[in-house]
Amino acid sequence: MWRFLAGVASTLLLVAAGFFVWKGQAEKEQLVPPAPVQAVASQASFVTPLQQQAPPEPPSAPAKTKEQKRFARADKDDDGRITRAELLQPRQKAFAKLDKNGNGSLSFEEWAVKTAEKFAKADRDRSGWLTAAEYQTTAPKPAKKKKCSC
Repeated sequence: MWRFLAGVASTLLLVAAGFFVWKGQAEKEQLVPPAPVQAVASQASFVTPLQQQAPPEPPSAPAKTKEQKRFARADKDDDGRITRAELLQPRQKAFAKLDKNGNGSLSFEEWAVKTAEKFAKADRDRSGWLTAAEYQTTAPKPAKKKKCSC
């Protein structure tokens, strides 16, 4: 019987301790104490100091289109035009990965023929660099979605 009473007492103590911990965490401090309420005929216009200050507006950045973002990624030196070297630079890393033994038997020009032709086709004025309008013509075609067979 003594064990039973000790178990009940310890259970009640644990529940009481949990209650006090729970209530102690629920209390939150006020950052600014509210201003004392004055006996005024019209208390409907009572404003606290925090309500008087409006939060600052975040800076707004102009929204870029998908094509402008794509152009900015390819224009490595941010001069407003894409040179052939800038367009082919990501492919040089891929070439180095393909040439495992480092003997250079895979020529870069053979490997990048499609990109070079794509650049030449997009560079309509033959200036050696692409404007934003010219670069837009090199955008990959969206993949066709397969129809669901459900």
